[in-house]
Amino acid sequence: MKYQQLGERGPLVSTIGFGAWAIGGMNWGATDDEVSIQALNAALDAGVTLLDTADVYGFGHSEELIARVLKARGKGDVVIATKAGNDFYNSSKQDDHGYGPIRQNADKDYIISAAEKSLKRLGVDALDILQLHSQDLEKLQQEDPWEALYQLKKAGKIRHAGWSVQSFQESAQAFLLDLHHELLDCIQVRYNFLEREAEKELFPRAQKYGIGVIVRIPLLFGFLTGKFHQESRFSEDDHRRMNLSPEKIASYLQGMEKLAPLYDHYPGQSKTQMALRFCLSHPACHTAIPGAKTPQQVQENASASDWGPLPLGELPSLA
Repeated sequence: MKYQQLGERGPLVSTIGFGAWAIGGMNWGATDDEVSIQALNAALDAGVTLLDTADVYGFGHSEELIARVLKARGKGDVVIATKAGNDFYNSSKQDDHGYGPIRQNADKDYIISAAEKSLKRLGVDALDILQLHSQDLEKLQQEDPWEALYQLKKAGKIRHAGWSVQSFQESAQAFLLDLHHELLDCIQVRYNFLEREAEKELFPRAQKYGIGVIVRIPLLFGFLTGKFHQESRFSEDDHRRMNLSPEKIASYLQGMEKLAPLYDHYPGQSKTQMALRFCLSHPACHTAIPGAKTPQQVQENASASDWGPLPLGELPSLA
């Protein structure tokens, strides 16, 4: 496992982290807590030091599982990055898909309150990284969410301030980095072989301001692993069943066909490892956080770090 500092002000992190959305037990099909704990332990055994979660993942359950593992083995140099801004605390009912009546909430008092609840669930004195969770531009134009991060940081309840940028609004949101670059230590951005919009504006700004970049959705919901096809079906409680149309799935698969020459050039590596290596190839990117539900998935993900970045000049045109 390789490590690098998350931007100029962020902590030292493994270049492959652990995305903990799926182990929350909602929106990714069936999970087993004991297997999830095995996966977390496998990640730490492989040298992973960045665990990325959110309060809304399983309505707190993802954070609780991380707390159980770290209580048993000690936190050590593990960096926990969590998120706030999707308010589920007043949810009294969940639908059949595991969704409660979640609403975006960027009010200062709410963000501070949500951070306090995450502190308790995780059993830590301070959150290593707290990220605003993919909120709408209208809410982020207000001062409240940024003031919440500032106050939490000043009070020592968070060590680093972050922002998980809403997907595909990079151009509209890039100016917020200009406004808040002194507060933000890192941003989390959707980026992978087939979705490279962040290269245009977000990455140059992050480099300019020394802001760390965490890459999310590096495996494109699992499609870049190569295990899905046009006839693949997802379970009722899997968000991909609800959010990915047949046309979108077809576009993903067609994009992967264009990557075939690159795969052929590296016959000893899996498509998963190639996808993760790509995410580490851009100089703005410091770490990628693939999701995993089993120790086997963790081990394949973590091994990509040792291979290092891909030479970007070898990438075929995806146009």
